[in-house]
Amino acid sequence: MNHTSVLYREALDWLAVRPGGVYVDATLGGAGHTQGILERGGRVIAFDQDPEAIARAEELGLANLTLVEANFRELVPELQRRGLRQVDGILADLGVSSFHFDDARRGFSYQQEGPLDMRMGTGALTAAEVVNSYPEEEIAEILYRYGEEPRSRRIARFIVENRPIVTTTQLAEVIRRATGYREAGHPARKTFQALRIYVNDELGALEALLRGAEEVLKPGGRLVIISFHSLEDRLVKHFLRDSSVLKPLTKKPITPSESEQRANPRARSAKLRVAERIDGGIA
Repeated sequence: MNHTSVLYREALDWLAVRPGGVYVDATLGGAGHTQGILERGGRVIAFDQDPEAIARAEELGLANLTLVEANFRELVPELQRRGLRQVDGILADLGVSSFHFDDARRGFSYQQEGPLDMRMGTGALTAAEVVNSYPEEEIAEILYRYGEEPRSRRIARFIVENRPIVTTTQLAEVIRRATGYREAGHPARKTFQALRIYVNDELGALEALLRGAEEVLKPGGRLVIISFHSLEDRLVKHFLRDSSVLKPLTKKPITPSESEQRANPRARSAKLRVAERIDGGIA
């Protein structure tokens, strides 16, 4: 698999895998972290809502691996279906995998032409539906809330004026015109992030995962979360701060080394936070 797991060693070390323990990889992706847990003697229940990720992992034929084709927001019911009430640890590497970004057909990249899709799984809502059917005010709100885009209203107006927009590069060009070509980086980055988060309800799913972790982690079990933008990291930070059963072990997030950032530029924004279950399990 052509995939590089971010903060690989740090995540596994903090997960504190013990032989025979049961661990959840909430974001299978390219199976990098999953294989690391297996190599350390753990059993893995790996979640991914993308059937292509599940198929790639099946081809590996790994022992002690159970694959679950579902969003990690379904953590608790999916574990219960498999007779599991508690697990020894949970790891989640949030955001979009390299497979999604590099496959133009998935519509995640503003640098490659593809359909305006952006679905991580098989949900009905696509970015094209948002861009081409939502009212201008609602598009502006999505861009501001999920992309922290200060020019959300102007971009939304340009989007509505130029509909229909059917490809990623068409949308990127509309955004470039709306912003006046002045951005140092690519001006479409925040808009694409916002649409992706909205289409996949990423923040809602993350909160459901965190609440599920409170329920299924064994006492002493670890929760390891790697986030890639401030909205995710802020949600994790505040949730752990307010939780009565998850004790944060990292006062500040762990970030990739300079050498990892050079080797994998997509790792630059990664932040790792860890918490430990401090009281009894499921009542």
